[in-house]
Amino acid sequence: MGPSQKLRGCSSKVVNSWPSFRQQFLSCRSAKHLTVLFSLTSSLFWETSNFFDQMANSGLQLLGYILAFLGFVGLIASTTMTEWKMSSYAGDNIITAQAVYEGLWQSCVYQSTGQLQCKVYDSLLQLPLEIQAARGFMVAGILFCAFGILVAAVGMQCTTCLADSPDIKNKVALAGGVVFIIAGVLAFIATIWYGDNIRRQFFSPSTPTNGRYEFGKALYIGWGASTLTIIGGSLLCCNCGGKSPGGGSAPRYPAARSGQPNSSGNYV
Repeated sequence: MGPSQKLRGCSSKVVNSWPSFRQQFLSCRSAKHLTVLFSLTSSLFWETSNFFDQMANSGLQLLGYILAFLGFVGLIASTTMTEWKMSSYAGDNIITAQAVYEGLWQSCVYQSTGQLQCKVYDSLLQLPLEIQAARGFMVAGILFCAFGILVAAVGMQCTTCLADSPDIKNKVALAGGVVFIIAGVLAFIATIWYGDNIRRQFFSPSTPTNGRYEFGKALYIGWGASTLTIIGGSLLCCNCGGKSPGGGSAPRYPAARSGQPNSSGNYV
């Protein structure tokens, strides 16, 4: 190769696929192009690392979204159920001919004959404070969770919305996770407040034996749904510090000089 000729086919262009890497490797395998080969190898490794990093972030987002959605379904089921508290059979002289269930919207009496009678609460203002508060917190939690589902769906990496703005997309996903966490905390407040009132009345000496209640199924479902919602929102928030899709750049290395004679007469 004369001093006026340039090396052809060898460049330090960033590659993102094995065929492109192989083609450039074959054209740069001369010992004079070790710098270019090192740059090509580093760029391919960087692109591969970014690919697996994006896959992991997408998996965490999808898992968080699924958990939060299951929590949303559980919050709806818990709110509509009647078994927030049920009559207790602890102690002596307890009448077992009927079982009393009370929820946020109605109370039911189940007879030993198999007959079930339910009655919707007549007045909101006459309800105990814990029922009014539980209603408000649970409905607010469901609304927040529904809003979080819409927001998180826009910010997830597996959707095409805001694909041209990865930074904004990550911020939207973070906002959806925060909304999920708020929804779970609201539901936790409602269920814990209601459950603590049942506990205090159960152990109160002034409560008659046949007037004691225990935790119902709806409380356990509400606790589980709140936990799923908070965990799902936390997983969505964990992605806020991850790399944006396409936002990373391969490390830069000095390109090999081609066709330029040095002082010793060698060409690189």
